[in-house]
Amino acid sequence: MRLLLRLWPVYLAGMFVPLAAGAGLDAAFPPPLESYGDGSLVGVWNKLVHRAHAEPFNVAATAIFLLAIVHTFFVAKFRHLAHARETELETLAARSARPDNAVRARLDRLKFRATIYHFLGEVEAVFGFWLVGLFLAICAFRDFSTAVHYIDGVNYNEAIFVTVIMAIASTRPVIVFAEQILSLVAGLLGGSTRAWWLAILTGGPLLGSLITEPAAMTLCALLLGQRFYVLQPSLRLRYATLGLLFVNISVGGTLTHFAAPPVVMVAGTWGWDASFMFATFGWKSIAAIIGSNALYGLFFRRELAALRPVADDPEQRGIPVFVTLVHLFFLVWVVINAHYPSILIIALLFFVAFLAATEPHQEALAIRGPLLVGFFLAALVAHGNCQRWWIEPVLGSLQPLPLMLGSALLTAFNDNAAITYLAALVPGFSDPMRYAVVAGAMAGGGLTVIANAPNPAGQSLLQKYFGSDGISPGRLFLSALAPTVIVALAYWIL
Repeated sequence: MRLLLRLWPVYLAGMFVPLAAGAGLDAAFPPPLESYGDGSLVGVWNKLVHRAHAEPFNVAATAIFLLAIVHTFFVAKFRHLAHARETELETLAARSARPDNAVRARLDRLKFRATIYHFLGEVEAVFGFWLVGLFLAICAFRDFSTAVHYIDGVNYNEAIFVTVIMAIASTRPVIVFAEQILSLVAGLLGGSTRAWWLAILTGGPLLGSLITEPAAMTLCALLLGQRFYVLQPSLRLRYATLGLLFVNISVGGTLTHFAAPPVVMVAGTWGWDASFMFATFGWKSIAAIIGSNALYGLFFRRELAALRPVADDPEQRGIPVFVTLVHLFFLVWVVINAHYPSILIIALLFFVAFLAATEPHQEALAIRGPLLVGFFLAALVAHGNCQRWWIEPVLGSLQPLPLMLGSALLTAFNDNAAITYLAALVPGFSDPMRYAVVAGAMAGGGLTVIANAPNPAGQSLLQKYFGSDGISPGRLFLSALAPTVIVALAYWIL
């Protein structure tokens, strides 16, 4: 033991000196796909086995990624454990007016465990938690400097963009403005709760083609909370609405080429512009959204008709026009500069200053949710870059229809933007195959929380309406399955 203690500083120095000196850095990490030299191998399985032997780290990275996915299905259990420890903590504290040292120690342990369980129960923190495992795996298979440079070199633009757009879109002036637009639609439909439900789930996702999907998700989730979930509908209708929201948001941004993250990943490489997107995907998405909403609306017609509409808050209308216009300007500015993180951060700082200057017309900036979602996406991208070794051969081996179905399935276990990004790297992708992989990625974007970048924002804003255990991944999957099938059919048949 004494020998280990003496050698520990030497070991630390051995790790950090290469980092400081820039030595020991593997510039090609993860290894580029062409470095495997397996173009002559026939069969996906043979390629995967070859790549696993050539780079054993691949297996470790994928195992860690799968463990993170499994973890997302147990977040409700961890939240339940957290609430149980908190209840035990409150009971013990109430019984002990003057706790002795033993009781204080037990209280500290209960508080620590409750906090840890809460952290493990936050779906937005899951991939960040397992990012520690990925970092340690890189250290084990390479070295410390490679791990640091890999994490530092990942492209976090999308995570930063989603964080900033969420923070701006969730402010009171923007929500009131969006509510006024959707209220016109709801008024034309009668002004009932069912009318608001249809207006938000139809107009909100399509609005995402202009303000981007992350902003549309934030707006729709907030409005659904205020206009629908607050009325405490049945659990089945709550999940059905959530499944519709996730699927509709995933396809609602396809009317343009800059709103949906999976499209943004390939639009420049493949030369897709707004006219191409609307002609190829947009009108089909509109038909699928209307069809899905009509189907669910018909199925739940009695319960929706029984829900009394929420009365308008007169104070919501007292926002000066110039305040709303400045908020909208910041939204547009962030969308235009979505790929420049430095400008996004500066814009957010200016926006915070404007909030302080117009405080009487504002509410406290809700920053916790955007930060958690940004953390989620950043960690997911870091994991996703280490999954190229198996995604590329799997996608490249499929014909258009199986490719579309495979893309939708893979999307349920990985962010759809990562799927399309990796597809853009596959050489020899024909136009039908490009269409198939993007169609599948868009269709499957509502099946799980990790399937589409804006989903964690909706999860964060709406999970309080699903009880202490939060949103069940299994129930979300089942609720989103029917609209997913409708979208897939619309993309393939129309």
